[in-house]
Amino acid sequence: MDNQKKKSNKKIIIAIVALIAAIAILLGIYTVTRPETQDGTKTITVDVVMLDGSDSSSTLTTDEEYLRGALEEAGMIEGTESEYGLFVTTVNGVTADDSKQQWWCFTKGGESLETGVDTTPIADGDTFEITLMEGY
Repeated sequence: MDNQKKKSNKKIIIAIVALIAAIAILLGIYTVTRPETQDGTKTITVDVVMLDGSDSSSTLTTDEEYLRGALEEAGMIEGTESEYGLFVTTVNGVTADDSKQQWWCFTKGGESLETGVDTTPIADGDTFEITLMEGY
């Protein structure tokens, strides 16, 4: 019985060490691959495209490091907080109508963002598009 208990304890210790190693590896991968931010003043362009194809362009100058900060500083967006960050519901005073399956799509240089507005870094000269979409 005592020998079985030692084997059981050994398995638990090995599992804990493996878990710690996995966490360390994932943390290292995140640190290496996370998008870098840029300090200082940046000028970015934000194009807002409506369902009818009409658009408006804004040039923002900001010291913010992430897209959310720059857009909120300019008073361009509103939304609700979620576990993933801000869920943008309103852009330039226009609220997406959920009953019509409307939502705001964020792109950078025409490419879909892989991050939310909270974690999308901005750099001087970036161009972002915010497009009102319909249909999920």
